[in-house]
Amino acid sequence: MTVDLEALAALGARMVEMTPHAAALGMKFVSVEADVGTLKIPYRDDLVGDPQTGVLAGGVITALLDHACGLAVKAAALDADPTATLDLRIDYMRPARPRRDVIARAHCYKLTHTIAFVRAAAFEDDPDDPIATAQAAFVRAGAAPKDSV
Repeated sequence: MTVDLEALAALGARMVEMTPHAAALGMKFVSVEADVGTLKIPYRDDLVGDPQTGVLAGGVITALLDHACGLAVKAAALDADPTATLDLRIDYMRPARPRRDVIARAHCYKLTHTIAFVRAAAFEDDPDDPIATAQAAFVRAGAAPKDSV
């Protein structure tokens, strides 16, 4: 199946603009390719968790990772079926750097009829120096009969 990157990019842009939580956080679409989605949250003072350090709140990083994972599922599934986070594990490795934008890149590495499995990382500039990593499972609502996996 040929991947329509233009359609995926339009979907990614809609996901951050039309989802109230993503829009309120100021998420931005960065890129999408087969099985992969990348989003960003530009630094804003009102998203800071500790005013003394200027570091973005952990919940902002969590929301960004969750949303990037959802985009990766869409990039892998290539359908309009709704998805929902079934399980999301996040390992925080360090605080975000003060006053820096944060990027999340997610890869949907396994897609079944009903479940999508995703890995992601949040970072500032270097994906090899993550703020946090995520492992997630998403349900693909309406994708298959109930007795399928």
